[in-house]
Amino acid sequence: MRLTRRGLLAATASLAAFVPLAGAAGRGPAIHVVKDPNCGCCTAWIDVLRRDGSSVTTEHSLGTLLMQYKLDNGIPQEMTSCHTGRIEGYMIEGHVPTADIRRLLSERPDAVGLAVPGMPYGSPGMGPEDAREAYEVFLIRKDGSTEVFSSYEAA
Repeated sequence: MRLTRRGLLAATASLAAFVPLAGAAGRGPAIHVVKDPNCGCCTAWIDVLRRDGSSVTTEHSLGTLLMQYKLDNGIPQEMTSCHTGRIEGYMIEGHVPTADIRRLLSERPDAVGLAVPGMPYGSPGMGPEDAREAYEVFLIRKDGSTEVFSSYEAA
């Protein structure tokens, strides 16, 4: 098979058209999630992150090791949930919506990160948003104090 200039141009054009699609799934920032290997809601939250464009890696941890990871990284016990992410130096605890993660990365506060304590129904990965219960996303300050970062009303 002989490669011609016309064939090379056609192949290059085809590749150029494909490349933006190939990168679309990972166009957002990379996040590393530590989670229980048996948790389905954690997997559902990770799917939400990926659909939003984040590149996600996971690490499995259980019980006291997972809790110790959270505490060692500045997440107060009353702010814990089932999984913990790390993104661009911030910790993301629980079912935090992607819009809040993007806002955190845009504003860059001097903080540990964000948390949605517990597992509120209707938060990302926890059931349909149109049936959600009210919940708040908290900003965790480096001194361990927290403040409401955003609020979601019941649907």
